[in-house]
Amino acid sequence: MKRELHLNLFINSRGHHEASWRHPDASELDLTDVQYLQGLSQRAEEGLFDSIFLADQLSFRGGGAALSLEPLTALAALAVSTSQIGLIATASTTYTEPFNLVRQFASLDHISNGRIGWNIVTSWSAPAAKNYGYDEQPTHTDRYARADEFMKVAKSLWDSWSDDAVADDRAAGTYIHKNRVRPIDHSGDYYRVEGPLNVPRPPQGWPVLVQAGSSDTGRQFAAEHAEAVFTAHMEKSTAKTFYHDLKSLVRAHGRDESQCLILPGLSPIIASTEDEAKRYSQNLNELTDPDEGLARLSARFGGADFSHLPLDTPLSPDDFPDPSTVEAARSRTEVITGVVRTEKPTLRQLLAKLAGARGHYVVAGTPEDIADLIEDWFTDGVADGINLMPPVLPKMLDVFIDEVVPLLQKRGIFRTAYQGTTLRERYGLHRPDNIFK
Repeated sequence: MKRELHLNLFINSRGHHEASWRHPDASELDLTDVQYLQGLSQRAEEGLFDSIFLADQLSFRGGGAALSLEPLTALAALAVSTSQIGLIATASTTYTEPFNLVRQFASLDHISNGRIGWNIVTSWSAPAAKNYGYDEQPTHTDRYARADEFMKVAKSLWDSWSDDAVADDRAAGTYIHKNRVRPIDHSGDYYRVEGPLNVPRPPQGWPVLVQAGSSDTGRQFAAEHAEAVFTAHMEKSTAKTFYHDLKSLVRAHGRDESQCLILPGLSPIIASTEDEAKRYSQNLNELTDPDEGLARLSARFGGADFSHLPLDTPLSPDDFPDPSTVEAARSRTEVITGVVRTEKPTLRQLLAKLAGARGHYVVAGTPEDIADLIEDWFTDGVADGINLMPPVLPKMLDVFIDEVVPLLQKRGIFRTAYQGTTLRERYGLHRPDNIFK
């Protein structure tokens, strides 16, 4: 089968630039107005995107336009206002119980007729711990150990029903074949779950399993469990290294590497000329608040204080905690310190660079420039698709769909119509078997 580019729309605030909410091209709808999410999802469906993605925050960060609806609840509304596009939401393995979360995702997959994905996170935000009764944040190692067991429970619960367990045979008086539903009797270090699930097996077997950690531990977790990986890189070379490393880890786990898609984040500012795109980018950066950027940077490093650093003196890696000691977003801290090491930016320059998409690849150019970049990454072993992160919504999504998508279609690397019905079919993923044969 011909390899096909995959496109996911990452919906965040009024765009991924931290000042997007102030820009005149940004939506005027409240961020808690579900019509905002519905409109963007329907627009992405018009553009034949594989999926949309909603992230999550488990604490109030303050500052900027950081409000959002709880993502699983929001997906239920999107499931009945779209008909084709995949719907992916973030949920934490650290701060939820497996039985509750698994039945929520199973229900959503039924509601959407098989279009749901789960972005599995272990939650790096230190303030979130206090909202869930922890005196301090669980360690990076403990969070991933918990996540591994969580996934074992989750898969077992989805598989506790056979696909044909529901008979609904009125004549025979049989609604459920009881011998086709089994308890899981799990007893581990973190969870004890008897099962079975009280929702039939989802249309996809399991929702598509997505992951975004890029630390060494995160890559091992992705290699074992993930079917799609969202990853952040600020230059092509590191994205390419990550792609080949993760694919090799997937093979080492005995999996087909085509069953783990890699979609790096891309935040393009698109205009009719390169100069116009750069002016748009400059105008956005002029709307940023350095204090907000500094707070975001501090959160990435687990609350480290950077207020003593001058804004206009070149930085060095010594100005930052060693990423291996950070219990927050370790993979993103590695990206940031890598940029500091190679580019030696000032703090002001670093904050401007991170303002665009928090450590993802930011580019300004014409539709042809953006199509060239995507085609290059797709054909040169960097990406199986793109996690599109428009800097301003809906403006830059509209431009991408109207002007970049036709170029990708003309080059024969992106679909011209939907095929199949489930998110697994969109992504070219196998439907998992279960214990019932």
